[in-house]
Amino acid sequence: MLAAALGDGSAHRRCTFEVFARRLPHGRRYGVVAGTGRLLEALTQFRFEEPELAIAAGFLDAKTVEWLRDYRFTGDIDGYAEGELYFPGSPILSVRGSFAECVLLETLALSVLNHDSAIASAAARMVSAAAGRRMIEMGSRRTHELAAPASSRAAYLAGFDATSNLEAVRRFGVPGAGTSAHAFTLLHSAADGAHEAAAFRSQIEALGIGTTLLVDTFDITQGVATAIEVAGPELGGVRIDSGDLGVLARQVRDQLDRLGATNTRIVVSGDLDEYSIAALRAEPVDAYGVGTSLVTGSGAPTAGMVYKLVEVDGLPVAKRSSHKESRGGTKKAVRLARRTGTVVEEIVYPALGTPPAANGFEARELLVPLVRGGEPVDGVATLADSRKLVSRGLVSLPWEGLKLSDGEPAIPTTFLS
Repeated sequence: MLAAALGDGSAHRRCTFEVFARRLPHGRRYGVVAGTGRLLEALTQFRFEEPELAIAAGFLDAKTVEWLRDYRFTGDIDGYAEGELYFPGSPILSVRGSFAECVLLETLALSVLNHDSAIASAAARMVSAAAGRRMIEMGSRRTHELAAPASSRAAYLAGFDATSNLEAVRRFGVPGAGTSAHAFTLLHSAADGAHEAAAFRSQIEALGIGTTLLVDTFDITQGVATAIEVAGPELGGVRIDSGDLGVLARQVRDQLDRLGATNTRIVVSGDLDEYSIAALRAEPVDAYGVGTSLVTGSGAPTAGMVYKLVEVDGLPVAKRSSHKESRGGTKKAVRLARRTGTVVEEIVYPALGTPPAANGFEARELLVPLVRGGEPVDGVATLADSRKLVSRGLVSLPWEGLKLSDGEPAIPTTFLS
């Protein structure tokens, strides 16, 4: 496309591309925008160096290769702030510049936003289901090694408290947390038996009694008894990783209380998702460790976002393919809320048009400047800002918008022409 556009002169026409999701994944009532910070960082490093140019030279003409050698995005980008909720048709990102410089960003933008938004959207549902209990992301072993830190970041953005991935701790400042594995307990086996007490004693000597001991390697009742015998009643926590977690959590809580360990926390893990977390809401669980379901989007591994050309030299253009339609023109969006803060509607309107009337509701513009002249603007939301935005967004939804069952999006979206 780039070579052809450079050849016929259309590469330099001024264009707007837009990122949006035509629909939410099945069963979802809202999505969470995530990955914006990673995308802006990647944009500043998106260059074609000699190794890339050597490959391009194998199938592109010399003029196009030379154009790529000097490539820098010099346009403007507006978008929903990272951590903002989105709905079908929300203009999540608006990319403006020449056709040539904008079209090259499609895969970069979609690969980051689709992945991170899928993880954050699933994580937000889990956080809501957990009702304020501690959430630890433990999914690094269930996703691509390069995706794991991004998954941790997206989960933290959506309200998780910590991650077991140390690269996410280093790169993004996500708090780190973790527990020992069954392998550590089994390591202390010998010819005369499995020395669970020796494993617990070693862990406590290294990390102190505030650590969390994994108690279900063998018999869970004996494991809890051994843990308190070794650590005393001030043990920080025990983790259960298998079995009927609700039943076991009640049994373990009763046992800990009888042993005087009333402040010892119970952490559960093992193939949890938002539905199993919700089912455990009434049980004495203090923290959840979530892995596979989280880093695979809990059944929706992509957010389904697309990157479409919507305007050329000020002229709205739209795709009309069946079930893949787009709406032409550069757009803005506002979200209307009652005075109580509950949102009721999202309105998408032409960027050069008059903002819609609020009709007694409070209106908030959704798109904010992200890039000007190819450079990220100052004041773009930090990860901490985005966490707060997700939290506020979830509180603002109508109560039915937080349901885990199938249903319509939490609020309707109205499109004005």
